[in-house]
Amino acid sequence: MFDIVTKSMQWGDETLTLETGKVARQADGSVIATLGETSVMANVTFAKSPKPGQDFFPLTVHYQEKYYAAGKIPGGFFKREARPTEKETLTARLIDRPIRPLFVPGFKHEVLVMCTVLSHDLVNDPDIVAMIAASAALTISGAPFMGPIACARVGFVDGEYVLNPSVDDMDRLRNNPEQRLDLVVAGTRDAVMMVESEAYELSEAEMLGAVTFAHDALKPVVDLIIDLAEDAAKEPFDFQAPDYSDLYAAVKAAGEAQMRDAFAITDKQERTTAIAAAREAILATLTDEQREDSNLGSALKKLESSILRGGIISGGARIDGRARDQVRPIVSEVGILPRTHGSALFTRGETQGLVVTTLGTGDDEQMIDALQGTYRSNFLLHYNFPPYSVGEVGRVSGPGRREIGHGKLAWRALQAVLPPATEFPYTIRVVSEITESNGSSSMASVCGGSLSMMDAGVPLSAPVAGVAMGLILEEDGQFAVLTDILGDEDHLGDMDFKVAGTENGITSLQMDIKVAGITPEIMEQALAQAKDGRMHILGEMSKALSAGRSEFSAHAPRIETMTVPTDKIREVIGSGGKVIREIVEVSGAKVDINDDGVIKIASANAEAIQKAYDMIYSIVAEPEEGKIYKGKVVKIVDFGAFVNFFGKRDGLVHVSQIENRRLNHPSDVLTEGQEVWVKLLGFDDRGKVRLSMKIVDQETGLDAQKSEEPAD
Repeated sequence: MFDIVTKSMQWGDETLTLETGKVARQADGSVIATLGETSVMANVTFAKSPKPGQDFFPLTVHYQEKYYAAGKIPGGFFKREARPTEKETLTARLIDRPIRPLFVPGFKHEVLVMCTVLSHDLVNDPDIVAMIAASAALTISGAPFMGPIACARVGFVDGEYVLNPSVDDMDRLRNNPEQRLDLVVAGTRDAVMMVESEAYELSEAEMLGAVTFAHDALKPVVDLIIDLAEDAAKEPFDFQAPDYSDLYAAVKAAGEAQMRDAFAITDKQERTTAIAAAREAILATLTDEQREDSNLGSALKKLESSILRGGIISGGARIDGRARDQVRPIVSEVGILPRTHGSALFTRGETQGLVVTTLGTGDDEQMIDALQGTYRSNFLLHYNFPPYSVGEVGRVSGPGRREIGHGKLAWRALQAVLPPATEFPYTIRVVSEITESNGSSSMASVCGGSLSMMDAGVPLSAPVAGVAMGLILEEDGQFAVLTDILGDEDHLGDMDFKVAGTENGITSLQMDIKVAGITPEIMEQALAQAKDGRMHILGEMSKALSAGRSEFSAHAPRIETMTVPTDKIREVIGSGGKVIREIVEVSGAKVDINDDGVIKIASANAEAIQKAYDMIYSIVAEPEEGKIYKGKVVKIVDFGAFVNFFGKRDGLVHVSQIENRRLNHPSDVLTEGQEVWVKLLGFDDRGKVRLSMKIVDQETGLDAQKSEEPAD
């Protein structure tokens, strides 16, 4: 009934297995990849003919994490998986980016890749397994895919690269402070296709070494997929790339001169208008048959690409007149919004980001429900890209894959320089509003985010800047690496290589390419050129602000922390939360306590913080024998008086300890509510408190014998 093909290999510390032929047999390609006990099923289907008039490649990649994979039931009211989580969206993008350039040019059939996490051992991250499964499923599907690819994750501990470290090992912020790198590399056997990383100030040489290490490690996986395909692949789909050379010749003859003049305009909006006019002029000269050709868009793009690329490769200036390694003019401003906690406006050429920082308390932390468990995050970065930023009219909706991906890239770049939560107990939210865009808006978010947090008083270990690099690579091997690329250079070029970091090293690196891989020589030059650009940008940013402000905004909350013994947590919270609610109501401050006994007290009012602190201290602190306290008489009995002297702690002043004379009754000298000075003599055999008034000067509160300062 089943025609099962299974291939396995030892990969690092785990066994990697690929299996096909048993599940989802109606898909064009279906593979279950297993690493350790993490299994992901990838299914590929593709249309056997394109939609009429289709002028782009409609590839869709979905990645789904099923909670049953980790033996969990989803949270929420409906108890089922709903819209994609941030992790699912980012992983879908991670898979899409290296496979998209490897489809045969001109293939415009719909392709759907669905990756489903079936089992998660909480050790091996399923994102790597999903990409391998997707590549294998595409390779055996018969689709015109010029793969296979594979991928690997690399960590960096104590100067050593680590292949596919565990989920816990990569969780630097909570579990492993020695981990300095989370790098994912995808590629063919011959070249690197995609890089995604977050790092803790690695040098260019260390980062390049990590990429090389990952590429070497993924080559055996490529061989395993080829081995699987030799036994299980379907017949290749009969697809011939369309020949539109005649159409291209007509387009070129009709409008090359006008298009070249349009690309000579440096202003983006004027250039866009001129390019649109050139296209209209070309269309006007074509026949009806040529205008209806589905390859017309490809022919127009090829003309635009040849003009932009040819001028750069021949040694000429870029379309805005810059040299290859030149950064656009930069203006950095901070503190531009009066009521926010921190704000910055970062402008680089025609790309601009308005970035705002808000400081919050523990109540504002984000709760994340993941396969490996529920945890909280105290650093949030959100990126918004409205249509007006590129002069367009468009539909405004919730964040899409692009917004989530760019926001996460900026998050990775900045989180490496954040202070530890124990030193800076705030929840930090950074929002980047892209108000203008002409390339590299995610890197503008990094620069603006760094300035905005420093303006809010966040003590970053160092400022962070980012720059996007581009590539023009010709068939004859000639290439040009471009610093700080424009939107057109990204759209018509061969690489988008984003590098962010401090003066000391790289904190994030992301690379996407549109050709079949790049060489180490190109990557090395891009990293070196990016470092020069980064240093220049950091210098420009320092003109506005070079370190975190020493004072917070008047509108930002102040947070003080205190630590109490864990056995006292119950007393601070009280039955049903009664005590902590009373503290909040009386003091006016927010109070948050965790399981380790760390208490955060937040308020914009210093007096409210102090009031809450004193109330908590009175609950958890213990009175010291021999100390003098000011108290209040709460009850008078025949044998003495009970005095509330320490928080809610009462003690007995025996009638013999009230005055240095014999009293008939304590009420002879005391009344309920009267304030008195008492000295803690100690505790009796039953733990009862023994106090004395007679050895304390009731006027001054000093010990009549030692003249000690009293305790408040």
